[in-house]
Amino acid sequence: MSTISNPPAAAGSRGAGVPRVIVATTALLTFISFWRAAAIVLNDLASSAYYAGGEAEAYIGKTAPWFILAIMVFSYAVRAVYVESCSMFVRGGVYRAVKSALGGTLAKFSVSALMFDYVLTGPISGVAAGQYLSGLISDLLVHMHISGPLAPTSISIISAGFAVVVTAYFWWENTKGVSESSEKALHIMKLVTVMVVMLIVWCTYTVIVRHSSLPPWPHPRNIRFGPGALGWLVHSSLPHTFGIIAIFIALGHSVLAMSGEESLAQVYREIESPKLQNLRKAGLVIFIYSLVFTSLVSFFAVMIIPDDVRQHFLENLIGGLAMSLEGPIFVRLLFHGFVVVVGTLILAGAVNTAIVGSNGVLNRVSEDGVLSDWFRQPHPIFGTSYRIINIVVFLQIVTIIISRGDVTFLANLYAFGVIWSFAMNGLSVLVLRYTRPGQREFQVPLNFTIGGVQVPVGLGLITLTLFLIAFINLFTKPVATVAGGAFSVLLYIVFTISERRGHHTNAARVEMDQFNLALEGELTPEGVGARPGNILVPVSNHYALYHLGNVLDRIKPGRRDIVVLHIRLLRRSASGENELDVDQLFGSIEQHLFSQALSMAEKRGKSIRLAVVAANDLWDGILRAATALKSSTIVLGHSAKESTEEQARQIGEAWEKLGDQKPQFNLEIHLANGDKVYKVLGPHAPNLTGNEVNLLHRLWLRFSEMLAPQELHHHDVVHFALEEVQKELDEGHEDEVVKRLRAHLDANQSKRKPTPQDKLN
Repeated sequence: MSTISNPPAAAGSRGAGVPRVIVATTALLTFISFWRAAAIVLNDLASSAYYAGGEAEAYIGKTAPWFILAIMVFSYAVRAVYVESCSMFVRGGVYRAVKSALGGTLAKFSVSALMFDYVLTGPISGVAAGQYLSGLISDLLVHMHISGPLAPTSISIISAGFAVVVTAYFWWENTKGVSESSEKALHIMKLVTVMVVMLIVWCTYTVIVRHSSLPPWPHPRNIRFGPGALGWLVHSSLPHTFGIIAIFIALGHSVLAMSGEESLAQVYREIESPKLQNLRKAGLVIFIYSLVFTSLVSFFAVMIIPDDVRQHFLENLIGGLAMSLEGPIFVRLLFHGFVVVVGTLILAGAVNTAIVGSNGVLNRVSEDGVLSDWFRQPHPIFGTSYRIINIVVFLQIVTIIISRGDVTFLANLYAFGVIWSFAMNGLSVLVLRYTRPGQREFQVPLNFTIGGVQVPVGLGLITLTLFLIAFINLFTKPVATVAGGAFSVLLYIVFTISERRGHHTNAARVEMDQFNLALEGELTPEGVGARPGNILVPVSNHYALYHLGNVLDRIKPGRRDIVVLHIRLLRRSASGENELDVDQLFGSIEQHLFSQALSMAEKRGKSIRLAVVAANDLWDGILRAATALKSSTIVLGHSAKESTEEQARQIGEAWEKLGDQKPQFNLEIHLANGDKVYKVLGPHAPNLTGNEVNLLHRLWLRFSEMLAPQELHHHDVVHFALEEVQKELDEGHEDEVVKRLRAHLDANQSKRKPTPQDKLN
């Protein structure tokens, strides 16, 4: 077992006593604007606009747009619950909220429902994207007179096949460890915005030209329940006798439009200061965007697409809408293609989000000991938690195959996880109002104090509404009830067994090094016990410590200190955390990693310092740790997923994003075969080859004769040439300069052999 204390000195190895590990509890987070945070959430949330309206209409008829609108308005209230949850906790998400309020048992059940949500998010998004793609193919075949429309069976096969391919692609990307990008999410949402604006303007024009009328008002008598809409209530008179029950059934079939809220809690701590204010701004942006996009698509579809035609487009609603607009068929086909491209991007992004979210949630519960560390064991090459990724993707692909490309089947299952995760989070925040009273930065509105006791009317009504919808769905979606309940129970059993075995294994573990964990708020040279100018060696995978071995072989004892650093990457669902517990940062995986490092140092008779810190961006975390420790050199192992030049480029970009006081670092990238690449991070004199020196000297000789008797130095020639290039750029000739530079690089690529002393400018 590990011990926690604060001894004054850092132990270098097992020979110096119990090894000491500095655990920095403040995460080195990279912050993003509320616009980027909103884009991340919308990439998940806006995907539901492609299938929610059609699925709702299949069950409740032409009144569906009003209930979609009601759900989108209600989503703002649900979002307020998540904002209050985030304002209370340093850690974000349903799991932490439920565990704090209701205990570990219900937390496991809530995570099981959330995992059911995530497991279904990928398949429903991938299959929906396939439906749009096959719909476009079908329209093209008809209008090019190649064949008739594709048969439903063919469309289902194409949809399921496309979903499997997309899921497999993102499985490989996540196995390699390709990180999410808020910038990419923002670019996708810009493209989606262009499509949405075009769609709204064109639909509005069509409605005016055709004098289309609004859908029937959402009165119980106007609701037309379709096949399967009532589930186990099909023979009951309750939906027809009590209008409020019919209303809640309709809301239950529309709740898909509200998916993606959990992502808001997951990005909370990544939002730049002032956090809560920017979180609320992001929430408002998300609300307005999703309200306009999701609800208007449903309204326009009912108002524009003829009733008999629309029934064939319920799983391809925006595609059918594009083909039913006023205008030439060729232009409508082009717009349909644009809709499909945008839809594929955002729906495929939701597939990736599902894998990332599942990985994050399961890593989070693993950190709490609910899942054994076996699940988090790193990939031998990429260092990712590949076992969790494999399990999640396997479940998703099996789900796709079982669905046979049927979006309606997946939508029913998906609604189970969506509504129950929301309801459990609402109940948790409500309970915490009483178990942990006090001032909060934000509270859900409508709070009254009676006899000194706060009565949270607003929060209570939201939670009650969520549970009523969830309860009604249990009876109207029998397949989802059975499947979701079985999945949740099975996952709960897995959690319970794994937790008990994990406790037994931890108690029995004797072969591992014991470590003295010293908690520090931040990394400092004094805390770690390393002198300024130390060598920082980040490690993450016990299969790949060759770069540490190279450093230990090279450095003489006492000359320079070696700090071995493990960056604990916070997955998306744990990135809401800033101040972390020691058990979240140091477990059996870190024990094994540092045991290997200590063994290597001991065999060479060398001393190393050990430290752990959390970050949500690897390169930024390494650079900020190096800055805090006043390191002079950073030594990396070669990344298995990219070239050394790409690796150096990425860390160079991260260096440029540091604050104004950017320290200069020597960067070494070691390859497994013993080769090394040396770079310098920061402004520095370039390492000129002999050809470049000779060229500079020839120019100096030539200009010296022309400018005599004025004195000319070599640096004057360089300065003049650089200013001329800058002048061309300022005059708007950037494309021409870049073209010439690219031609220069291409011409010299075959001649030039990279040297170990290449520098990163």
